[in-house]
Amino acid sequence: MRDLLQRLSDAHGISGYEGSVRAIVEHELAPYGDLRVDAPGNLIFTKKGASPSVMLAAHLDEIGLAVKHIDDEGFLRFVKVGGWFDQTLLNQRVVVHSKKPCTGVIGSKPPHVMKEEDKKKPVDAKDMFIDVGASSAEDAAEMGIEVGTAISIDRNLVLLANDRITGKALDDRAGVALLIEAMKRISESDIEPTVHAVFTVQEEVGLKGARTSAFGLNPDVAIALDVCVSGDHPGITKTESAMAVGKGPVITVMDAGGRGVITHPLVLEWLRKTADENKITYQLDVSDGGTTDATAISLTREGIPSGVLSMATRYIHSPVEVLSLEDMRLCADLIVHAVGSAGKWF
Repeated sequence: MRDLLQRLSDAHGISGYEGSVRAIVEHELAPYGDLRVDAPGNLIFTKKGASPSVMLAAHLDEIGLAVKHIDDEGFLRFVKVGGWFDQTLLNQRVVVHSKKPCTGVIGSKPPHVMKEEDKKKPVDAKDMFIDVGASSAEDAAEMGIEVGTAISIDRNLVLLANDRITGKALDDRAGVALLIEAMKRISESDIEPTVHAVFTVQEEVGLKGARTSAFGLNPDVAIALDVCVSGDHPGITKTESAMAVGKGPVITVMDAGGRGVITHPLVLEWLRKTADENKITYQLDVSDGGTTDATAISLTREGIPSGVLSMATRYIHSPVEVLSLEDMRLCADLIVHAVGSAGKWF
């Protein structure tokens, strides 16, 4: 899956502008069946079969920026789209998605002219700007840049030691890649349940695509495929996260301290027993942090039994996320086995 993930991670698609990523998924799955794009932009691939119907969701979008204002001197002021930690933005190189995309860099007042007390404080995103080389607002306009233009980080995926990779948007292009891999295998198998693979939009800004697609599909059970916070590096304790890269798939018990999804007991038992029966080592996660598409899906219509299968990932919501390719492979195995046994559980 590395080559596929390379293309997905390197592609650009912030929330609301997922088209280039969706095109990669369409290219990969078109030979396996019919795909459709719904009104919000979710890409839906369905393998028709018997009851029950299983929804698998992975989100296409990445966190990014958008042009808010263009200074007279041609510098771009921006808003954050999704959950950024401001310090990770400073001095990054970006792609400004004007009609002819251009490169820019995120700058701020240099420390040489800061007051001593200011040097001790992190720079807020509101005090940053993007330099695309424009000499004026008119110059920027001639480059096709306008208010609302999307901006993404310019970073490529690379291989680290021990089968680990680093890149941008692994949240959630890793989930997208393993969902593609799982659906290829499911499509070529004799697995009986109906399976809806939904590549959702705008997850990072409110779980929007998951909510609308789940309402339309009304599945019997759903699993969101995503990443979760790894606690196996300096600066974080096991009490904050006991998840570790390279230790297998992560099955969520509860996220956001219960404000997000509390995995349906039958879904939790289904995933755990499937992993045990297929000798797949897994981790259990209870978190107090963010949530996933499963939250929105679980609250749709009369309620849909939902859970989350994820990969422990370091430095989430930064341009240098790190995860294990072996964890991805094991996640794909668990998805395929779970879907194959869904008829016994639902």
